[in-house]
Amino acid sequence: MGTGRRSGRRDQEATNVPEASTAAANAPRSLAEALRARDDVALTALLHARPDLLNPVPGDVTQLATRAGTRASVVRALDRLDRFALQTAEALAVAPDPCPYPVLEELLTGAGGGDSQDVEARDALPRALGTLRDQALVWGDDERLRLVRTARELLAPSAQRPSPTGLGPTVAEATAGMSPTRVQEIVAAAGLPATHDPVSAVAALTGLFTDPERMSALLDEAPAEAHQVLGRLVWGPPYGEVTPEPTPPVRWLRDRGLLLPASARTVVLPREVALHLRGGLAHRRTEPLAPVVGVHREHRPQLVDANAAGQALAALGTVEELVKSWEHAGPLVLRAGGLAVRDLKRTAAALDTGESEAAFWVELAYAAGLLASDGEADERYAPTPAFDDWRELPPAERWAALAAAWLPATRTPGLVGEQDAKGRTLSALGPDLDRSAAPEVRRRVLDLVGELPEGGVPDPEVVLERLAWERPARGTSDLRARLARWVLHEAEVLGVTGRGALSAFGRALLEHGDAAGLLAPLLPEPVDHVLLQADLTAVAPGPLLRPLAEMLAVLAEVESKGGATVYRFTPGSVRRALDSGQAASDLHAFLAEHSRTPVPQPLAYLIDDVARRHGHLRVGSASSYVRCDDDAMLGEILADRRSAGLGLRRLAPTVLAAQADPAVLLDGLRAMGYAPAAESRTGDVLVARADAHRTPARSAPVPVPDGPPVPDATLLGAAVRAIRAGDLAATAVRKEPAAASSSGVPGELPRTSAAETLATVQAAALTGSAVWIGYVNADGAASQRVIAPVRVEGGFVTGYDHTADEVRTYALHRITGVAELAEDQV
Repeated sequence: MGTGRRSGRRDQEATNVPEASTAAANAPRSLAEALRARDDVALTALLHARPDLLNPVPGDVTQLATRAGTRASVVRALDRLDRFALQTAEALAVAPDPCPYPVLEELLTGAGGGDSQDVEARDALPRALGTLRDQALVWGDDERLRLVRTARELLAPSAQRPSPTGLGPTVAEATAGMSPTRVQEIVAAAGLPATHDPVSAVAALTGLFTDPERMSALLDEAPAEAHQVLGRLVWGPPYGEVTPEPTPPVRWLRDRGLLLPASARTVVLPREVALHLRGGLAHRRTEPLAPVVGVHREHRPQLVDANAAGQALAALGTVEELVKSWEHAGPLVLRAGGLAVRDLKRTAAALDTGESEAAFWVELAYAAGLLASDGEADERYAPTPAFDDWRELPPAERWAALAAAWLPATRTPGLVGEQDAKGRTLSALGPDLDRSAAPEVRRRVLDLVGELPEGGVPDPEVVLERLAWERPARGTSDLRARLARWVLHEAEVLGVTGRGALSAFGRALLEHGDAAGLLAPLLPEPVDHVLLQADLTAVAPGPLLRPLAEMLAVLAEVESKGGATVYRFTPGSVRRALDSGQAASDLHAFLAEHSRTPVPQPLAYLIDDVARRHGHLRVGSASSYVRCDDDAMLGEILADRRSAGLGLRRLAPTVLAAQADPAVLLDGLRAMGYAPAAESRTGDVLVARADAHRTPARSAPVPVPDGPPVPDATLLGAAVRAIRAGDLAATAVRKEPAAASSSGVPGELPRTSAAETLATVQAAALTGSAVWIGYVNADGAASQRVIAPVRVEGGFVTGYDHTADEVRTYALHRITGVAELAEDQV
């Protein structure tokens, strides 16, 4: 079996021993010391990269280091590493602690390191290591690199949590608990001399497995089948099951420690053996460079912009149609929140689109604050007052408002219809659709598309590979990939991209958020006319002016949408216009005014025919009644079997009484083919124009943040000053305590009597010197501070607080003790 590339760096001669010893003596001995040695710029970069360390602001560098090593913070920092930085951390987790830089380099490039991938890994290693240092995951100089203990625990291999490297435990870890006799048997079988204790025996075995020449000689003696067994375990997982009577090849490996028992029926390949077989590599394949997102296809920028503008215009029409369809009788809100499946299906049918697409438009309108629940007892979704303001904006500004709501939204309509962890179906507008990673993925995908030349279209699969390299977050990579696919589709239907390329106004949206100026010239001007046709249809050659569009929506049915909208006139639509208070003459005049073609004769006849029968019957509320001057028609209605359910009876030659509600009576007569009109108690015809329902004023939903917000420069500067000042208070050298009541233990709050405290701060106020105090605030939180008292009166001391970098007043009874600073600290 091949042994891979031989090690060549571990036998380097030790040179410059005095210099190395001096460097080791000056090296930081803890993460806190390493952070304390950073300048303010580096400390600011750490707090910016890991904002969770600021909540609350650490009192000093020691607190900062402690918080940086907590499990939750380290997990968040590891999840934000790119693939090669994470591979570097994984290599450090299986390396000796501390680890010299050459050993780490060998783990990532192998012993030979001659191919192009190894060269790329060697060149990229300083950057990856710099990232780990900047984020306080690694500390120490190049001679003694240390991975933060919590990160090592998370990344190091164990039986319960395999390492991403595929490596197993070391010889020392695998033999822990093994009987000394068994260890000596393994040492003897491997051809090593016996030792006096198990520790030296394990060290001898480790030395054999890490010596390339002796290890190669040992493997040359192995049976061919043993090499096959090792080959199955070398790249992981390193554990394998064995029978109570293992085969001769397995027994040969087990006897010599090349396989060590992990349990009664499991063996493990020691890390040192695996590294030898791998040629020193911690990973089978390193990925030092990010996949390059290049131009997959290319279109003319003008074509991209025109296509995107068309999509933007269609998006405006879809959103407006959706919200208007809910203004009279919006869907009910589910008890658990959200939209019922049947209501989503109705919405999809009304919008002539699929359910997933309908969920996107519903969520977009909700994110923009155009839709909300009305909060009534019979709670329904309805337009908000903001919808009326939005409709009055120019088209480009309306689109910009939608895009500005979409870009930072955390609600994820792509999840609608799936099930959560408890098996419940996720519904549109429901409470469980927020995914905090969505805005970051959305922005990053669009940035990658925007980095291409104008008109350039990337390969979606390469975009996904790039995202997976940038954030190989454990357990979330699948969600991020799905989010990226949804972003590419949503950007296209919304008009941010056109034919897969980022539009000019899409670039403006990403750069400064103002896309209306670039979009407006690309949108067609609204037209004030239609083209009437003999087949009872009207063609709108472009977007219509709002009054014309609203009137046509009442008078006709929309038959098809697109660049030119087709309307169809039907008896029902004409009757609807008459019910809204229009007369036949009004309809004729309206069509003649707004049509570029003559009003076709069939359309004129349709209007006159419906108008002739409209209102011939009158329905009122005496329970309800039907009134008509033609008593023969009333007799015809009574004789019709379909009227039996209405409970009609003749009160007079021209009046029928009914037991049904007036609205039910109207619908029943219309279903029988009549065209009745409703009338008031005074006998006037009622105009059937429903009032549009609006919710109370509602604000748009707030995106759910992905962890703490990124701090601004002002907060970062103040935090760094506070940490430095607190560190000064914690590390300032005090004079030796004169009284037994002051312990003098470094880092412990001083303990002095009230009289001593008062005398010391009064003396410091007179001399203008600084003192070190321990203080317990009203919440019981203890801190240590360096202050320069300027006034002591009324039970309070006022002075300049070096920790807070400002003048503050402290209650004397809350000061636990005081100590003077050493002469060189004043």
